[in-house]
Amino acid sequence: MTGPARADTAQLMELLSVSLGVYYGDFTVAAASENLTASQGKALTVLRRGPAAMRALATTLTCDASNMTGIVDRLEKRGLVRREPDPADRRVKTVVLTAEGERVTDAIRAKMHTTQNGLARLDDEERGTLYALLDRVFSTEPERKPEPEPEPQPER
Repeated sequence: MTGPARADTAQLMELLSVSLGVYYGDFTVAAASENLTASQGKALTVLRRGPAAMRALATTLTCDASNMTGIVDRLEKRGLVRREPDPADRRVKTVVLTAEGERVTDAIRAKMHTTQNGLARLDDEERGTLYALLDRVFSTEPERKPEPEPEPQPER
């Protein structure tokens, strides 16, 4: 039995591009089935991980803060999110997913049939490996470098 084929960075980037295209198309159709734009769906997905300040949400979604306000306004009008003052700084508004927002986010994921079917082709071990690799590649935490060992002190 031979090992996996070697892929250079350009090949990996191409495959990631194709994968993200399929995922994004699947996501966009699923979000539309819940009467949401892709941007609104992405905001819900980010908030599924936990509450976020408006500015942080805009940064994560790479959109202008004024555009984020419109997205959150529409989600709030549908009862999918709510704004709360930040306990540390009342000038900052934190966006929180409501129970209905959680339901809609779960419904979007459940309707992503192409993505679900692709992942179902992997066994448990392969899914674990894929998860670990993607986490390692795209983790937002800075890579920790080992502390340098102290230089030996001369004897006195």
